Amino acid sequence: MSMFWTIWISVITLGSIIGCFFLLRWCLSNFTGVTEGESMGHEFDGIEEINNPLPKWWTILFYICIVWGFLYLALYPGLGAFQGFLGWKSSNQGITTLEESRDARVQAKEAGMLVQYDRELDMAAEKFDPIFAAYAAVPVEELARDPEAVKVGQRLFLQNCSQCHGSDARGQNGGFPNLTDNDWLYGGSGAKIVETLTLGRKAAMPAWFDAMGEQGIKETVAYVLSLSGREVDADLASSGKTRFAACAACHGMDGKGNQALGAPNLTDEIWLYGGSERAVTETLTYGRNGVMPSFKNTLGDDKIHVVAAYVYSLSN
Repeated sequence: MSMFWTIWISVITLGSIIGCFFLLRWCLSNFTGVTEGESMGHEFDGIEEINNPLPKWWTILFYICIVWGFLYLALYPGLGAFQGFLGWKSSNQGITTLEESRDARVQAKEAGMLVQYDRELDMAAEKFDPIFAAYAAVPVEELARDPEAVKVGQRLFLQNCSQCHGSDARGQNGGFPNLTDNDWLYGGSGAKIVETLTLGRKAAMPAWFDAMGEQGIKETVAYVLSLSGREVDADLASSGKTRFAACAACHGMDGKGNQALGAPNLTDEIWLYGGSERAVTETLTYGRNGVMPSFKNTLGDDKIHVVAAYVYSLSN
């Protein structure tokens, strides 16, 4: 914060408190010419105005608030760039990555600073880490049958995964899989789900336009659509079957995919990017390179285990 704003904020803040003090002193003074306790000569509806001073309790409370205002400004941030004598702040500012956040927490502790967000993280870890550790000791498949653990996993899922997979985990076109069915790119066992959450996934469907050309793409699309029982041009599909040999390295000769590579099954009418002729043509022409991020640094192993149990419960 620049010096101008520091001075501006300090003048307004301190001026307001000092102004309240002088206003209180003015209100405690008798400028009416009427002795305290005497009538002011006003009466309305049987109610007479008496020249009484401010109530003692009210005056004392106001003085306490003024003193507290100065004390608070001395201890906590509030006057521009002045950080207060306690070294307190709500959070570490200017953080853009998790690594920066961890470094800032360490530096704040070494400097003896009171960072409220860090304290809350520490308190939460002290309270909840043992619970997550106990959950992590239970196999995913078994933990998926624990209603309380599943509820915890669902909350973590909504906070971290629903942006892509949806709050109902049914995914959406554009490369975000439905997690409630039994169609898995890399496998749906508890261990595989944990692996996916821990390491992340990166698709590598290459573009085939340069290798196949427009006609080759058209033929291959026809054959791919025929694998799931769609009505297509038989001649195009026949030619596409030959070209599909280049795709079989990942998807298999029968087109049923390969979970070791994350290659999808092309025979089940389940499509990440849409199964229309246009969508499949686009996939073959330009390729697909979807990314599932790693949550190891975001959630940690124990919380990943609980999220995996929730995801596993959705399709089992």
